[in-house]
Amino acid sequence: MTTVTAVRPQLLRRALRLEYLTVGWNVVEGIIAVGAGLAAGSVALLGFGVDSFVESVSGSVLVWRLSTEARGGRDDASIDAVERRAERLVGLSFFLLATYIAFDAVTTLLAQERPDASPVGIAITSLSIAVMLWLARAKRHVAANLGSRALAADAEQTQACWYLSLVVLTGIGLNALFGWWWADPAAALGVTV
Repeated sequence: MTTVTAVRPQLLRRALRLEYLTVGWNVVEGIIAVGAGLAAGSVALLGFGVDSFVESVSGSVLVWRLSTEARGGRDDASIDAVERRAERLVGLSFFLLATYIAFDAVTTLLAQERPDASPVGIAITSLSIAVMLWLARAKRHVAANLGSRALAADAEQTQACWYLSLVVLTGIGLNALFGWWWADPAAALGVTV
């Protein structure tokens, strides 16, 4: 057995732990962000919360993909087929999220809906900045060692969640500090780009 083959099960276990952590964190983050977004009338926080649920779906897809390989008994062609399917599902989740956030942000800007300040939203997005950056880096490292395109795509989605956290924090922070209501939906639009 080569060293790479011997290490692969350890890499798969690490990847699975990262994905379980991703799913768990994002469920909690999503519940808090959606609640804070609804309470404050913040489209940016609502979009951030929905993104957390999309990230949970993406993580669940990766759990399925990695578990398939970890259970063994599948040939390389079967693993490649699962990998391609997982990659497409992660990509679809990106598209659906961007479409939803763009629609909601434009509607909010046109209606000039003014969100309230959200200390809870500021706290959860600040914490998310640290968590998402660490998760994205860890996933990228494991994805490179495994040669997993799906895990690499999921790492990019986690990186996008980090970016989303920064943009949302900026938007809700400007609203809280200066009363710039438009910064909230503008931040949401910035995320869709």
